[in-house]
Amino acid sequence: MTPADPTPTNAPADGGPANGLVAALRASAPYVHAHRERTFVIHLPGEAAASPAFADLVYDIALLASLGVRLVIVFGARPQIDAALSRDGIATRFVDGVRVTDAAALGCVKQAVGSLQMDLEALLSTSLASTPMGGARIATVSGNLVTARPVGIAGGVDHGHTGEVRRVDVASINAHLERGAIVLLSCIGYSPSGEIFNLHAEEVATATATALAADKFVVMHPGAALHERFADTPAELSPQAARDLLATANAALESADRARLQAAIAACQAGVARAHLVSFDTDGALLRELYSRDGAGTMIAADNYDITRTATPEDLGGVLALIEPLAAAGVLVARSREQVELDIGRYIVMERDGLITACCALVPYPDEGVGELACVAVHPDYRGQDRAAQLLVEVERRAAREGLARIFVLTTKTPHWFIEHGFAQADLDALPLAKRTLYNYQRNSAVLIKRLA
Repeated sequence: MTPADPTPTNAPADGGPANGLVAALRASAPYVHAHRERTFVIHLPGEAAASPAFADLVYDIALLASLGVRLVIVFGARPQIDAALSRDGIATRFVDGVRVTDAAALGCVKQAVGSLQMDLEALLSTSLASTPMGGARIATVSGNLVTARPVGIAGGVDHGHTGEVRRVDVASINAHLERGAIVLLSCIGYSPSGEIFNLHAEEVATATATALAADKFVVMHPGAALHERFADTPAELSPQAARDLLATANAALESADRARLQAAIAACQAGVARAHLVSFDTDGALLRELYSRDGAGTMIAADNYDITRTATPEDLGGVLALIEPLAAAGVLVARSREQVELDIGRYIVMERDGLITACCALVPYPDEGVGELACVAVHPDYRGQDRAAQLLVEVERRAAREGLARIFVLTTKTPHWFIEHGFAQADLDALPLAKRTLYNYQRNSAVLIKRLA
């Protein structure tokens, strides 16, 4: 809910579970609408199958399909393959981090991948009323959808049946998705000559997300969220920031974690707008990441997650939701809806996933080379995150572009914040004449002015 929303009259007086459920459903509704008919590629590593949360995770993935998401699941089987090789007494050999798959090892790969695929299909076929899958009736499809080629001889070593992705059958996958099926892809690829190759699941997932131009690429991992493991790492990263993290944290990351982070970065570099790294050990993390504003994982966004822009008439409701509670509390001067609508083009807003999280207005007085910074407001959920400071930087940039030498602000509650950001106290004579004549002596607002470089 926005701060201006009244409490529903029929809500439980104690704000109990029913009210919490309603609030959660309402908050997730914009994401349900936004994600419907979108294509998500989810990389599910083999380690997830050993997690106590595995069944619930698969049920959550099925829920995405029920909500209208077009889903491709790429599952790895690294620990299952290792276990199968161990049972058969076959030594595992790696060269530069790449598994060498000879004929004997390929048998273990087929056994491990096939068994895990059946486990996944069994969970996705559940429809008992006593489970979250009650009435779901989900169809899955798989097949020879990934064409592979051999790694061949590298460093003098013949890698046998270890391969690389050559092509993803986009047309067939899209046809399956159009029919409402979940597409299951494994770490197995096939060659035109009829050979079977063992592939890196991360490579299959990245190639699939890129080829499909997926709307989201979700990479599941064990343990805590990536941004929680490393100090000063935000939950939203640009591809460059993610590359910097990979470089600085390389020694602290397991090889599998490095591969997952590299896969997410590669997908964004190849045109996927957003990649999400989400823990499969944290109950409900996938749903929270995709259906709540602040999520539960680490996101790599090729675009800007927080957008600063000029307001449009469509933003009127969001701007009013920010400034009306502050006006009612006496922090801001009250403005009518009509007045805000008339001046909407002078407002600057910060937007996150459709929510206006902060706003301000720049009112120019060009004849006197000065502009007013007005209506600075930040959503309660996003205070303490420097949004006001970011808006101030944008206001200064725009004021300078318009040829203004100074900006001023009138405030009754936060003069210290503006002084900390370069403003100095001034008297009424420093205001433009038009503003001076409208000064409200009852409010007795402090006048603060900042000269622009």
